[in-house]
Amino acid sequence: MTQYISRRLLILPVVLLGVSVLVFLVLHLVPGNPAQVIAGPDAPPETVQAIERELGLDRPLPEQYARYLGRVVQGDLGRSLRSKRPVLDDVLDALPNTIQLTVVAAIITPLVAIPLGVVAAAKRGSAVDRWLMLVSMLGITAPIFAVALGLMLVFGYELRLLPISGYGGPIWTLDGLRSVALPAVTLAVGSVAVMARLTRSAMLEVLNQDYVRVARAKGLRESIVLLRHGLKNAMLPITTVIGLQVAYLLSGAVVTETVFAWPGVGRLAVYAIEARDFPLVQGTVLIISVVFVLVNLAVDVGYAFMDPRIHYD
Repeated sequence: MTQYISRRLLILPVVLLGVSVLVFLVLHLVPGNPAQVIAGPDAPPETVQAIERELGLDRPLPEQYARYLGRVVQGDLGRSLRSKRPVLDDVLDALPNTIQLTVVAAIITPLVAIPLGVVAAAKRGSAVDRWLMLVSMLGITAPIFAVALGLMLVFGYELRLLPISGYGGPIWTLDGLRSVALPAVTLAVGSVAVMARLTRSAMLEVLNQDYVRVARAKGLRESIVLLRHGLKNAMLPITTVIGLQVAYLLSGAVVTETVFAWPGVGRLAVYAIEARDFPLVQGTVLIISVVFVLVNLAVDVGYAFMDPRIHYD
């Protein structure tokens, strides 16, 4: 296990380097000239060329990337073309809000999905099982914006129970919990559906094992069989998916934050793209990608601790 974790940690810098290359190349190959954006649409060519020289945009791409990587290593992601502030400051201002939204959605997901999956497995083939699997399939296929608009219509406009947009404060305050409720539920719907189906599959596999049949033959209550012998042994793949879903929630927050006007990194990235603020786009995408990679690494390491049989081939 130690060797597995060590090699995963050694691979991490290579993965992060690859992420930085992709972020740099994608944003440099899309149409548009950052120098033209800074100078304005009516600026003369001489002004645009001067800005290109100042920013190093007239240099070859490999040299530009080397300079970019050197700044990133030092924590310098450039300056926003819109706010004129350091990109890292803008991203760090928005990141806590995205983390709060993701944490609430990540808490909702297993609390709802695991009981649904256990019930579906216990009632295999019944109307309850078929209904739950149908609902989970709808949750997987439903677009995030459609779920968001539906929740806003029901709980915001019709029942007037929850605010439909904006940030009400930290999640440990009442206003903060009320404001995060609809975005978090919207974000969690897809993850709940996926995890519920996975829990059902894992439970069905475990419930077919001999030790479960022995437990039932001993006359143990079905609830004890399901929870102590079934769910306990099915938790390994479920726990792995919980970690992966956290990374998925981070990426899904872009649409959710935009619909609910939630001031997080996802919304910041959308605004940066609309404003053609290339340094800010690079910074937001890079930070989200790094967090995604680190979460996946934490899942791999946690999986190795949970199952010592894991090894690196």
